[in-house]
Amino acid sequence: MYAVVKTGGKQYRVAKDDKILVERIEGEAGASIQLDNVMMLVDGEKVQIGAPLVEGASVAAEVVEQTRGPKIIIFRRKRRKNHRRTQGHRQDLTLLKITDILADGKKPAAKKAAAKKAAPAAKKATKKAAAKKAAPKAKAEK
Repeated sequence: MYAVVKTGGKQYRVAKDDKILVERIEGEAGASIQLDNVMMLVDGEKVQIGAPLVEGASVAAEVVEQTRGPKIIIFRRKRRKNHRRTQGHRQDLTLLKITDILADGKKPAAKKAAAKKAAPAAKKATKKAAAKKAAPKAKAEK
């Protein structure tokens, strides 16, 4: 299964677990994002072409890192006029890992790793609350 998505004015052919470099999208490393501009969806022999977008289709991706492209030098010159201008540019880019291609308005599956990280934090919070409750009792006994 693959899809053609549009982001940053460009179109990308993506499949599950692909990594693509796109123009900057807001989000920190590890954040999940949805790409809703799906122009075509292919699942084996079944092909859906949007007019201009496929209704209800989206692509779930994870931000791997925010990076920058190579430096591009722009040099302008006018002959016989001693006129020269140099300018440089580096494009801000985002590296995305495609986690899922969703059709018919389905929602992405919740991350198991996020649930595992949340559980230890909840245990710490309960231990701190228990320690706070025990502390006033200890002071009262003295």
